[in-house]
Amino acid sequence: MTELDVAALYRQVLWAGFALACLFGAVAQRSHFCTMGALADIVNMGDWTRMRMWVMAMGVAVLGFNGMVWLGWLEAGKSIYAAPQLLWASNLLGGLLFGVGMVLASGCGSKTLVRLGAGNLKSLVVFLVMGLAAFATMKGITAVLRVETVDRLMLPLGAGQDLPSLLAARLGLDARRLALACGLLFGAVALVWALWRSEAREGGALLGGLGSGALVLAFWWVSGRLGHVAEDPSTLQELFVGSNGQQRMEGMSFVAPVANTLDWLLFYSDKSKLLNLGIVSTLGVACGSMLTALATRKFRWEGFRNVDDLANHLVGALLMGVGGVVALGCTIGQGLSGISTLSLGSFLALAGIMAGAVLALRWQAARLERMA
Repeated sequence: MTELDVAALYRQVLWAGFALACLFGAVAQRSHFCTMGALADIVNMGDWTRMRMWVMAMGVAVLGFNGMVWLGWLEAGKSIYAAPQLLWASNLLGGLLFGVGMVLASGCGSKTLVRLGAGNLKSLVVFLVMGLAAFATMKGITAVLRVETVDRLMLPLGAGQDLPSLLAARLGLDARRLALACGLLFGAVALVWALWRSEAREGGALLGGLGSGALVLAFWWVSGRLGHVAEDPSTLQELFVGSNGQQRMEGMSFVAPVANTLDWLLFYSDKSKLLNLGIVSTLGVACGSMLTALATRKFRWEGFRNVDDLANHLVGALLMGVGGVVALGCTIGQGLSGISTLSLGSFLALAGIMAGAVLALRWQAARLERMA
């Protein structure tokens, strides 16, 4: 492959990622796909429909990703989620902060982009503050604190932290076959539970569950299969075209990519700042949501109700930006992309996110009760 071929592949990968993100935004806008909303429905109304939709997406992603590992198309160890060091404290604490933040900010990173596309100006503020907080936690003052504290608490595993790799290292079995077996087991259990009730088998729920899961899976294929170059003609090293850093394949996620989007916009004239899959997916989700909202006449300008509403969103955005980077992902990044690899860290991060969200939802309910 020549350098011209790599350049052409780079454009192809970015356009494919943008198209998938547009579809994700459209599906989320149409089906009301939202992890925070799913948890709020359970805590406030006892309604599990949207949670079943979300678990359905998880089942599809797990089945598909591990099926592609079995085929030899992808390797979990070539993503950020399956490193041999388990950052258990970072995953748990970051997830907890993110979970609290997404409740205060009325939605996670992906929901922020979906609401922004539909005219919600509150989400614009969340987008900016979350991106700045995430950037500081990646490279700034909060990054120093992160590296000197929670990132030091790690558990070396000797193998990738994805379940198939761990089992293969300890049992001496083939990792690809174990990936297929684990993917079938976890994916089937998730899908059976999600589809058990009739409300999860209706059009909107199926669109949100199956559609979102398939798009997360397709994004993995674009980054890890389509964009994979075994030998870069310039460096003679393995290359993942279009990914951030181009050394690892990239799953769909919406915290660090928001920070990278702001960085790209602010330093656009710097030729070293290149578009990547995270940036185009961030823009794509907002575009897909906007087009769908306009087509269905649901586009509405919306602002803050009062100072208290603004304060909640500012604090929530700050917590999401910091927590999402510390946890290595959000409800999509860890909850779907990471979980699809069956990474132990992703399960810990997801547990932290859900615990933080439930605590924040109960605090909100108690606060409203006292005010009433």
